[in-house]
Amino acid sequence: MSTSINHIGVLTSGGDAPGMNAAVRAVVRCAIFHDMKVTGIVEGYTGLLTNTLRPLNTRSVSNIINQGGTFLKSSRCMEFYEEAGRAKAAEKLHQEGIQALVVIGGDGTFTGATLLAREQKIPVVGIPGTIDNDIYGTDFTIGFDTAINTAVEAVDKIRDTATSHNRLFFIEVMGRDAGYIALHAGIGAGSEEILIPEQHRGLDYLLDSLDRSNRAGKTSSIVIVAEGDKSNSVLELAKSVEEKLPEYSARVTILGHLQRGGRPTCFDRVLASRLGVAAVDTLRTGSSGVMVGLRDNRISLTGLEKACKETPDMDPELIRVSNIVSI
Repeated sequence: MSTSINHIGVLTSGGDAPGMNAAVRAVVRCAIFHDMKVTGIVEGYTGLLTNTLRPLNTRSVSNIINQGGTFLKSSRCMEFYEEAGRAKAAEKLHQEGIQALVVIGGDGTFTGATLLAREQKIPVVGIPGTIDNDIYGTDFTIGFDTAINTAVEAVDKIRDTATSHNRLFFIEVMGRDAGYIALHAGIGAGSEEILIPEQHRGLDYLLDSLDRSNRAGKTSSIVIVAEGDKSNSVLELAKSVEEKLPEYSARVTILGHLQRGGRPTCFDRVLASRLGVAAVDTLRTGSSGVMVGLRDNRISLTGLEKACKETPDMDPELIRVSNIVSI
């Protein structure tokens, strides 16, 4: 049974991710399909506190499904960390007649949404939008597929130089707390070694692996390093390897924010569209304080607090595959 909600707000918060625009588009068009009013909140939670709002309709979200970033902008709002800030945001929502929120972002975004729903009784549904793919309750987050494709394309180009000059390249990818980008991009690009925070393999392991590769006749190698790997910084790793294995000439490339940008892949556009529609449908059933995700290719709901606090398990089969195909 649908609720009496007839006006919702939508915002994007935290780090941008390709596909966020597609998610906003789906939220807006699904809401309008059900005769609901939609207001876009500019610059995330900051927009709630500064009253930076814009009405959205079907034409407002035309020609954005193929665009990276977020046309609603994003920011991190320190004032929203305080209960007084969240109370002020709720007051703004009431003043504008906005009865419920759809928030698109990662764990920081969901933490704020959880508190807003609990303290101020604002109905909230979250959509996971982060390239790191580190949100519990969904197999994939919006932006992850685009990010790993961007990383693989970059590694493919770097390998051309590595092969031409018989060099070892360390390539750092994003993933401060999780190695999903590194693992997927490493397998997809055929890297010789992958270092991720979940394993803590260390320098000695890497030296043994590279020494085996050298004795096996490999004249160039690619090592993918997640930025959160605890084996020292990627620059220190390269220096240590050259000191311990002088036969290697090492170079470092840090992909950085390159991975956040670009046009979303078809997978991310479809995922964002499905989750955007599911978020509105979920609010219409009266549910709140949940995240819509994709599990086994089906829409699933996970409590926002659980999505924030739980850590998704790294697939051991994927790690096993990476170890086998990199020999």
